[in-house]
Amino acid sequence: MTGQLTESVLEVTNLKTRIDTPTGELRAVDGVDIELQKGKCFALVGESGSGKSMTALSLMRLLPEAGRISDGRVLLGGQDLLALPEAAMRAVRGRRVAMIFQEPSTALNPVLTVGRQIMEVIERHTALTGDAVRRRALELLDAVGIPDAAWRCGEYPFQLSGGLKQRVMIACALAAEPEVLIADEPTTALDVTIQAQILDLLAKLQAEHDMAILLITHDLGIVARMAQRVAVMYAGEIVEIAERGAFFAAPQHPYSQKLFEALPSSEKRGTELSAIAGQVPPLTGSFTGCRFVERCELAYLRCRQEVPRLAAIPGDASGRRLVRCHLREQGLAAAPQLISAGLDEGTLVAVASMPVLVELEDLKVHFPIRKGLFKRTVGHVKAVDGVSLTIHSGRTLALVGESGCGKTTAGKALLRLIPPTHGRVVFAGRDLSALSRQALRKSRGAMQIIFQDPYGSLNPRMRTADILAEGMRSLGVGRDEKDRMYRMAELLEQVGLPLEALARYPHEFSGGQRQRIAIARALAVEPKLIVCDEPTSALDVSVQAQILNLLKSLQDRLGIAYLFITHNISIVEYLAHEVAVMYLGRIVERGTAEEVLGNPMHPYTQALLSAVPTVEGKREIMRLSGELPSPAHPPAGCHFHPRCPKATAECRETYPEAVQLVRGRTVNCVLYRGVSKAASNI
Repeated sequence: MTGQLTESVLEVTNLKTRIDTPTGELRAVDGVDIELQKGKCFALVGESGSGKSMTALSLMRLLPEAGRISDGRVLLGGQDLLALPEAAMRAVRGRRVAMIFQEPSTALNPVLTVGRQIMEVIERHTALTGDAVRRRALELLDAVGIPDAAWRCGEYPFQLSGGLKQRVMIACALAAEPEVLIADEPTTALDVTIQAQILDLLAKLQAEHDMAILLITHDLGIVARMAQRVAVMYAGEIVEIAERGAFFAAPQHPYSQKLFEALPSSEKRGTELSAIAGQVPPLTGSFTGCRFVERCELAYLRCRQEVPRLAAIPGDASGRRLVRCHLREQGLAAAPQLISAGLDEGTLVAVASMPVLVELEDLKVHFPIRKGLFKRTVGHVKAVDGVSLTIHSGRTLALVGESGCGKTTAGKALLRLIPPTHGRVVFAGRDLSALSRQALRKSRGAMQIIFQDPYGSLNPRMRTADILAEGMRSLGVGRDEKDRMYRMAELLEQVGLPLEALARYPHEFSGGQRQRIAIARALAVEPKLIVCDEPTSALDVSVQAQILNLLKSLQDRLGIAYLFITHNISIVEYLAHEVAVMYLGRIVERGTAEEVLGNPMHPYTQALLSAVPTVEGKREIMRLSGELPSPAHPPAGCHFHPRCPKATAECRETYPEAVQLVRGRTVNCVLYRGVSKAASNI
């Protein structure tokens, strides 16, 4: 390994991890070499199944029962962790090397208070006793930004939001001030505002304690913001290592280049994203050539016959850039060219020219809060509190906002999966609230939903054929079973799955393939509208690109309208025609995607967009104070005023009316009251 040994905290050399499976020995980690330096962040990126998390678990020696480390060294301050007995290793975990796991809900003990869990770490790894332990726990909760630490200390994990649970995990990891912190997807599925807070917190604590951080993620925007050095992992081995600036300026390995090409953005709007065909190869066999060869568009004969070495690139003056590719033996690759937008003025269709498919008028969904022996209603959770939206045929309306703001509830109320408390839902000219149960059932085929978690929404006991046929039979789609079978074959071709997938169960597919089945199920009944509820959440960028390409292609060919619920702004930039920003049950800003994303006007929209990490890493973040208020007790006046840096006395008294700006754009903020159309057109 290269680098200054005086700064090195953790050196990993030729790490190999094997897992015994029914089909043979799986080479999960196959000869990994990395080096972590004091006060620096080292990022490990790649697709699911590439071996990132297994590398982290190997460093901590927390492998599954069937796993074992077959070779390599892990030197922590000169001490080989792999040579330690388990009793000695328990003293290292948490004390010298700590880990933030990907899913705090499963990593935290549900039957212990969060304070007790932090105190356990302090008692195990420090000399503190008695009241000093509790004081230290409260200091940690306060340090990670948890408000009212003394009260939260006595709460259980289920009582905390996702962002607060992640902060508790960070507090546990930092309790003994470790030398190395391993963060495995620490912000997956968190809102961008909470994500920004977590990343700020990690950077602050790293600087204060001079820790080395191993950051595992598939979000290149987070890498650009946090890391000093980057390694790309594929099929159990490192394929590229570089300094952050050099990596983002010109990725060298074809796999790294494909990851960048698969990222959605406004520049790629109207074009097809470059998805990586195929899957990560099975790691149960041996390789005679490059592991990426079957998915690489630049592969040639030598790539199949000779295993490439991880070596420095000729012409690289730093000598710290390593790539595993035969092509790089000729020198550095050029910087990638940006893809220009594929839509020009002649192909853009004005939203106003498309027929209106859905109208939401003052939609409200209030859930009663019942207490006491007789379950009397003592209040209401105002999940959706007066939403009005319009969705046009063949167009995509993105609904964005933090978790808990009511996005999913609004989508379900639109489909009448949840009965609205107030308001109207007009679909294709018909008021759904006025339809009888039987008439509403007949209309179900025109409105479908793709849920966030395809594994949870697909029946594990049904084969794909039964999953697809169930809705068609229920709604009378197809003349007979033979006709429906032809329809299922067409659906699989549309979503890019082989015909033999009909005979398989959901657990036999990857996450991206399961999402394709969920899309096929929605399409089976020939809908005019699909509510997409975070359909690409937690998917790799390559799989995400495949799903987005599929949705866009289906919209172009079939004229389907989408209500796209997401917190991924890059997807909104790529796919959406219009954007509605939601906060605590209400729409605070709405307009075309170009207007809202290019010139956000509401302070909440500005904060939301500023928190999105970008590969350029140059955006100034507008930080929000506090957490999202409870929809059961929303603040008086403007709901956003307790967190708004621009709030005035008027904001605390009355909720602002929608201000109509140019081209149908609206914003609910007193700052724009009386602004002329000409002045707002900036």
